[in-house]
Amino acid sequence: MKMIINDPRYSALPKLSEKKQAFNAYKSQHEKEEKEETRLRAKEAKEKLQSFLEQHEKMTSTTRYRKAEQMFGEQEVWSVVPERDRKEIYDDVLFFLAKKEKEQAKQLRKRNVQALKNILDNMSNVSFQTTWSEAQQYLMDNPMFAEDEELQNMDKEDALICFEEHIRALEKDETEEKEKSRMRERRQQRKNRESFQIFLDELHETGQLHSMSTWMELYPSVSTDNRFANMLGQTGSTPLDLFKFYVEDLKARFHDEKKIIKDILKDRNFSVEVNTTFEDFAHIISFDKRAATLDAGNIKLTFNSLLEKAEARERERGKEEARKFRRKEAAFKSMLKQAAPPLELDSNWEEVSHKHRNLPATKLWTSCR
Repeated sequence: MKMIINDPRYSALPKLSEKKQAFNAYKSQHEKEEKEETRLRAKEAKEKLQSFLEQHEKMTSTTRYRKAEQMFGEQEVWSVVPERDRKEIYDDVLFFLAKKEKEQAKQLRKRNVQALKNILDNMSNVSFQTTWSEAQQYLMDNPMFAEDEELQNMDKEDALICFEEHIRALEKDETEEKEKSRMRERRQQRKNRESFQIFLDELHETGQLHSMSTWMELYPSVSTDNRFANMLGQTGSTPLDLFKFYVEDLKARFHDEKKIIKDILKDRNFSVEVNTTFEDFAHIISFDKRAATLDAGNIKLTFNSLLEKAEARERERGKEEARKFRRKEAAFKSMLKQAAPPLELDSNWEEVSHKHRNLPATKLWTSCR
């Protein structure tokens, strides 16, 4: 009352009880706001600490709490959070990092296995009779393998399994080329191939198979279908062969579909520039009815082709600017060599530029600078 009694607004409420009631209501509301502000600050501090620990380069799923306390104990982001909350957050971070590291290891293993398979597939000197020791020497002589540190550090058992699978595939191909099947088996095999071809058509219609698809990506879906199982072990074309042929057919449509895509872009007055994203490109294409029959992989390949041309135009523009600059530079140097009287070694730029400022070569050079 001592602070507010002389304020004209004090008499707004005539009764003392009303003034007390208003005061208590204000104090209660202010207390709620302070508590909410404190809660939000604490929440923000915990979120900052969690984000800090999850992104710190020295943090791993095996880092002990005491070690972390030694590293971050003096930092505000650590000390501002109470220890009980801090330990709870730390446990959550370790769980997050363990999951992240496990996924990274899984992806790296998957990537290494696929990379080794690709290399083996392209090594003509590896046959079904090649031993593991011979293959190891071939791999060390292969630039793609020798320059890939992650691939060289892959699990030896995974590498051996991958090699054995590759050898088994080569052996199967060799066997299939030599053996002759009976007519009944050949008819059944043909039916199996036709069924699998229909299966590939279904995958293409649903968008799961396109011209940029790889066998490793599609295998989890393909291997669960009976039409795939029916083809295993038979001679002739394998599921992988049919897949490759199917993809090659899709790729053969590329040039025709590329022309359709260009027509769509022309009709929509859209051009691919160096900063154009595939999402924007696909969004424009999707509005046209002609896009309904286009292969998704060919759409992506067309985008990559147009993007490369845009980048080439940008590089050519840079080269042209550089050529113009060199021509202006050469003209200016020629003017300096022919200056009368000749330039002295102690000449300075201000004198020279002032004396020759009206010459075309000087104006061109000045515009470059």
